[in-house]
Amino acid sequence: MTGYPLKKIILWLAGLFLLMFGSRLAYGYLNPGKALDGQIVNIAVGSGNEEDYSVSRKNYASEKIKQSGPAPEGPSGSGQTQKYEKVASLRSQSSRFSEDESQLKTAVKNFGAIIQFEQNTGNAGYRNLHLIIGVQPEKFDSFYLNMQDIGKIISKSVTKTDKTNEYLQLNAKRISLEKTRNSLLELKNRGGNIDEYIGLENRILEIEEQLQGLGVQLGDYDEENEFCTVRFSLYEGEEVHIGLAQRLKVAFEWTVKFYTLLMLGLCFALGAAFLGLRIIGAIRGRDQNLRN
Repeated sequence: MTGYPLKKIILWLAGLFLLMFGSRLAYGYLNPGKALDGQIVNIAVGSGNEEDYSVSRKNYASEKIKQSGPAPEGPSGSGQTQKYEKVASLRSQSSRFSEDESQLKTAVKNFGAIIQFEQNTGNAGYRNLHLIIGVQPEKFDSFYLNMQDIGKIISKSVTKTDKTNEYLQLNAKRISLEKTRNSLLELKNRGGNIDEYIGLENRILEIEEQLQGLGVQLGDYDEENEFCTVRFSLYEGEEVHIGLAQRLKVAFEWTVKFYTLLMLGLCFALGAAFLGLRIIGAIRGRDQNLRN
């Protein structure tokens, strides 16, 4: 009869060990985000000058704004058209770098987009590819969705910034400079002393240079040059798959560690309880002797 309780305790302890082992093994399968299984490692993220890459190109587009009331007259009517900058940023990991690079450039060609910036860095196994792609506004959304099928996306975002006021300010500045230039040309034709003539000529040249710079800036807003921007970064790495043997090893080591800690905790609790009972018994025995 004495061996039966001992056997039962051993079975209970063994069952507890197996339960902890099975739970840890299942946890490894059900929580891939906590493990390396399916993850891509050895990625040289951050190599290359990504700061220059992020600001090396600006694209602008426009769209008509629907108005409920009558259209305003005069120059303010230009407010019916919104000028904006729309930028999508995607960062992707790939264990098939060459194939994904080829797929990316094929998609650019199929959508009629333009690669405006390209940067390749790193050796085989640690390659990075950074692209700035100009996409026609009407194809932007479908192109953005298509890019998400390349590699394993780790981050994505879309930002749209209104540029209407900047565009109107540039136009207003251009008109003002043109008026000033025309006024100076009229003064120049009236004649005068040589110093005044030279001063007027220099001032006209300065205004012409400013107008040329404004022409370049306004050219970015021209409807013929309208694009939205997609920044795509592709990082090479190796996809890791954890085998059953490795999972069993990790689960066993974890179970031994925490099972041992649990048993030590139980032993400490039982020892403390036993000691407490002995102390209580001793106190009661002393009290009983005092009464007698």
